[in-house]
Amino acid sequence: MEEIGFLGLGIMGKAMSMNLLSHGFKVTVWNRTLSRCDELVEHGATVGETPAAVIKKCKYTIAMLSDPAAALSVVFDKDGVLEQIGSGKNYIDMSTVDAETSSKISEAITSKGGCFLEAPVSGSKKPAEDGQLVILAAGEKALYDAALPVFDVLGKKSFFLGQVGNGAKMKLVVNMTMGSMMNAFSEGIVLADKSGLNPQILLDVLDLGAIANPMFKMKGPSMIQGNYPPAFPLKHQQKDMRLALALGDENSVAMPVAAASNEAFKKARSMGLGDLDFSAVHETVASGKGSS
Repeated sequence: MEEIGFLGLGIMGKAMSMNLLSHGFKVTVWNRTLSRCDELVEHGATVGETPAAVIKKCKYTIAMLSDPAAALSVVFDKDGVLEQIGSGKNYIDMSTVDAETSSKISEAITSKGGCFLEAPVSGSKKPAEDGQLVILAAGEKALYDAALPVFDVLGKKSFFLGQVGNGAKMKLVVNMTMGSMMNAFSEGIVLADKSGLNPQILLDVLDLGAIANPMFKMKGPSMIQGNYPPAFPLKHQQKDMRLALALGDENSVAMPVAAASNEAFKKARSMGLGDLDFSAVHETVASGKGSS
């Protein structure tokens, strides 16, 4: 595959770009704070000064941005993607956004003759570093097929879900479920502790039962220690809960558990925990400052 453009070098984008470089891909990177490109340059990447410059240089460009506003800005603002997109150019947005945002970007790209694929991922920092993401793609099937060599480096499994918007919706459903589970898990850890039980033994018991899962196993020990190194920032989890609840509104789905979980994440943000890992929602229960 030809040289890959990559827009956005946050926790996920940096790890994914590094993976592509280590597997022999030529990569041109851009980040709003250009100094974030320096480490990638040390590993062989080149830097594009603007999103438009990256699009102009590369046949295939991937974006991994923090939220819908950032995803739209990179496409529509001055020196953005639309200034250089056109026939023969391919844009793959792997950001987690709502279906409306994804559709708006798709329409703008395709109206200029470009090809568009949304491909949000399930997985955080460690899976990104290890090439173990789950890729949830939708849009132009021919572009999905062409991008599979890249997806095979970035992920352990790719799904093609049909029309644009379906990838975004699937990602929001997954993250809504994950966020709700994290809240229940946090309450369980605190309840065990306050009841005079050893929370570490709770983790051992859970790991042997029907609800054993990698998230509990990976996050639990550090949560007990009150340590939340950001693999998936809490502010982004709360954004995804909000977008998932909006999707529920659109489809008349009652989601009281997700709504309560969203309130807990909002409380955690108000406590200054937004840049920590989403497991820091545990602090809203442990500190006795949860939603009333």
